[in-house]
Amino acid sequence: MNDGPLRALKQDSPVIAGGAPIREKPLSFSEPDLNDDDIDRVSAVLKSGMLTAGVKAREFEKSFASLVGARYTVAVSTGAAAMHAACYAAGVSRGDEVILSPLAFAGFANAPLYLGAKPVFADVDEHTLNIAPEEIERNITEQTSAIIVTHFAGHPADLDAIHAVARRHNLVVIEDATSALGAVYKGKPVGSISNVTAFSFHPEATITTGGGGMITTDDDDAYRWLRLFVDQGIVRDRSQMVNRNEGSWHYEVQELGYDYQLPELQCVLGTSQLARLDSFLIRRSEIAARYNEAFADLTCVQIPHTSPYCSPAWNLYVLRLKPERLQADRRRIYMALFAEKVCVGVHYLPVYLHPLHGWLGDPNVCTLHDGPPCPKAESLYQRLITLPLFPKMTDDDVNDVIKAVRRVLGYFSR
Repeated sequence: MNDGPLRALKQDSPVIAGGAPIREKPLSFSEPDLNDDDIDRVSAVLKSGMLTAGVKAREFEKSFASLVGARYTVAVSTGAAAMHAACYAAGVSRGDEVILSPLAFAGFANAPLYLGAKPVFADVDEHTLNIAPEEIERNITEQTSAIIVTHFAGHPADLDAIHAVARRHNLVVIEDATSALGAVYKGKPVGSISNVTAFSFHPEATITTGGGGMITTDDDDAYRWLRLFVDQGIVRDRSQMVNRNEGSWHYEVQELGYDYQLPELQCVLGTSQLARLDSFLIRRSEIAARYNEAFADLTCVQIPHTSPYCSPAWNLYVLRLKPERLQADRRRIYMALFAEKVCVGVHYLPVYLHPLHGWLGDPNVCTLHDGPPCPKAESLYQRLITLPLFPKMTDDDVNDVIKAVRRVLGYFSR
């Protein structure tokens, strides 16, 4: 566990009155839920020696497609690779502008840069923290080719309104479903709605393959380009080859692709994890409901908003602090929770505030209007703090988080 906040707390932040911390053993911010079946399936692949055959990858892709209702799926090595491939398959290219949310994982937001495109950040809806449709429209230019929609914390964005904007301007919609596996928008699973959707299987995601990702699409052409892109541009189907007269050993490189394929042992872990997705989602929802009930009466925080049109995946539980009702800033509250042995997080620093974008000479920030590109996102970021939420948490763990939050916020409340 990262004990940096604990060391800092000892240096310059008071321990909460009351003596001993809530917990004896630190509670992790997130942990993957791995069982014996997961381990046995991975071990079986290792023992088989067939680590790159692709059979387990196809099984994983087929299971995933069935689950989200997509026609095609492509498994890849990381979530960032999924977004890179999704942007490529959507036709994003050099000189384009791609509109996206500033409240997103920076690795996903870098995907347009890999293709020579310019990220343009549009501000968020203050309720859902998702990209706001009206802000998308405000930032469209003749160079805009696509919109990347991040479902913040697993809460689906307003996809109908976003698709209406996209249709008016002939734009492609790419979904960043890093946190949204299992989320439902107006009765449709996330992953079955837009042109292309990218998922992540990082250990903190809803299911894990120890890393990895998935792209979904219903488009024939997008799927063909995805297959080329993630397998180093290699064509193995003789009917699609330029030289069809070589032997069975022959393959051709027809595109500048990447080695983004997901190994077999990770694919079999993904298939095993998918079988328990419903139980993961139920437990996450139960914990979120407990938190909502426990914190609803606190005047110094705001619990997450849930729109009536969706069912969130609850990949993250993000409280919103009210500085005017607190005698401490987020940093002190963050460190005080670590002192109670409850590990918390912050999601996300607005992407364009990372040094990379400054070092690039700020070419990636919207220039259509004066002031900060996304004032709402910048202001809201200062108030956000993310609590532990993962299926392996016991009821006692949940109670400890509730006690710690109420103790810390009670101590610092005005």
